[in-house]
Amino acid sequence: MNNMGYVLEINNLTKKYPAFELKPVNFHIEAGEVMGFIGRNGAGKTTTLKSILNLVHPDAGSVRILGMDYLDNEDKIKQQIGYAVGGINYYKREKLKDIVAITRIFYENWDNETYRHYLDAFKLDENKKIMELSEGMKVKFYLTLALSHHAKLLILDEPTSGLDPVSRDEMNEIFRKLAEKGVAILFSTHITSDLEKCADTITYIKNGELLLSERKEDFISHYTKEIGQKSTLEDIMVHIEREEVNL
Repeated sequence: MNNMGYVLEINNLTKKYPAFELKPVNFHIEAGEVMGFIGRNGAGKTTTLKSILNLVHPDAGSVRILGMDYLDNEDKIKQQIGYAVGGINYYKREKLKDIVAITRIFYENWDNETYRHYLDAFKLDENKKIMELSEGMKVKFYLTLALSHHAKLLILDEPTSGLDPVSRDEMNEIFRKLAEKGVAILFSTHITSDLEKCADTITYIKNGELLLSERKEDFISHYTKEIGQKSTLEDIMVHIEREEVNL
């Protein structure tokens, strides 16, 4: 696939803070691909996602989404992407339908039929307030907003972090089904078991440095060689991060 075919293409993205540096980040995602973006809390996952979305201004590098430079086409691109964050409460006193009434004005290709479809599929009650929803229902609501304007790229920051195992499993199935419909998903998490189930590719970040971005099987076999035995993503994460405990 030529680089025109990537839904998201990151080249040499960097961001420097006094106490943290995001070293050059490079990866790309195709349509219908679920990329697990993995690392410990504080490794630079959220900084990377915010830099992609220009919520923090990267110092260098480029972000192309659907073949367009993000900075030059921000408004146009925002029509095509959805962003969901676990554990955050926007407008928590507002009813869902009131948030939708505001949101749909922003999106030119808002599709009410699709909105109703996902409202029903996710069993969301639009008369409820955000604060009355469980963590899982909040994530489903953010997904509904994204899918109702036919987002081609979903950027999900720790979307399963507040969920119980059953809800997490259901979310992973939803992500897989969306990928089958051609949606590209960048899924940032430190919960490796979710990625065992739904990721096609794994991108690993440690202390602001991208270690490896590969298809999941290749990623696992790369580290399995290093570790010397068959390994899960959790084994690999422990292997990469573990330091001696001195008591």
